[in-house]
Amino acid sequence: MSTAAEILLEEIRQARASRGLNQEEFGRLINYSGTHVSAVETGNRPPTADYVAAIDRALRTGGMFGRLLRRLSELDAEPVWLREWITFEDQARALRWYEPAFVPGLLQTEEYARRILRVAGVFTAEQVEQRVRSRLARQAVLTRDDPPHLVVVLDEAVLRRTVDDDRELMREQLDHLATGADHPAVQVHVVPADAGLYQGLQGGIILATLPDDTVLGHIDNQVRAQIVSGSAEIVRLQHTWEAILSAALPRRPSLDLIKEAAKSWT
Repeated sequence: MSTAAEILLEEIRQARASRGLNQEEFGRLINYSGTHVSAVETGNRPPTADYVAAIDRALRTGGMFGRLLRRLSELDAEPVWLREWITFEDQARALRWYEPAFVPGLLQTEEYARRILRVAGVFTAEQVEQRVRSRLARQAVLTRDDPPHLVVVLDEAVLRRTVDDDRELMREQLDHLATGADHPAVQVHVVPADAGLYQGLQGGIILATLPDDTVLGHIDNQVRAQIVSGSAEIVRLQHTWEAILSAALPRRPSLDLIKEAAKSWT
C-alpha cells in the first residue's frame, strides 16, 4: 500500500513528465537544482510545503499540489513537518539537541515515551502507540554503522521531574540515559540547577548538520513544531545553542550528575 508521500511524488513526477521536462529542466522552472528534484523524486528528500508551492506557481495549478500535500498528510501516522524532520534527522552527520523539559526522543525508553505522549492529552490511545513505535524506530540512527554525532544538553529539571509520580520509571529512564551518554557518538551535558536563568529556557531546539554542511533547525512550542532553514534564523539558533552549552557542565560531571539522579529515584 502506498504512503501519502509516495502518492504525492507519483503525481509530481507525472506532472513533470507530461510536460516533457527532465529533472534539470524542471528544477530551473521551479528554481530548485536538478539534484534537489532528483532527491525529492527518489524519496531521499521530503516534498516540503515550499517545494510544492513552487511547483504550483510554476505550473499554475491553482495550489493543487499544496492541497494534495495537506490532505494526503492526514493519512500518515506522522504530521508533514515531523516526517520531513525525520528524513533530515536520518541524513544528518551531526545533531545538536537542547531540551529543557524531557529526555530527547532518541534517548527515551519505551515506557517514558509512552507516558509523556499520554500526558500531552492530545492523542488517542492508538495515536500514542503509533508515535511510540515511530520514536523507537528513529533511535536506530544511533546504532547504524555511521551514526550522527549527537550532542545533547538537558536542564537538570529533566532529571528531577517525575512522570506520573513513578520513581521506577524515572530510574530506568536515567539509567538508560547514562548508558546512552557512554556511546562514543553521543555527548550529554546537563545545565545544573544553580546556573539560574540562561538562554534556551523558552523551548527546545535541535540543529541538524547535513552531509553537505547545510544546517537546519527544529523548534517547538505549545502550538506546533517547525523546521527553520533561513540563514539569519539559523545563525541566531546557533548562537543560542552556544550560550546554552556554555552554561552546561562538562561531559564527565554531567554523567556523574545523571547517575546520582538515577540513584535518587530508587
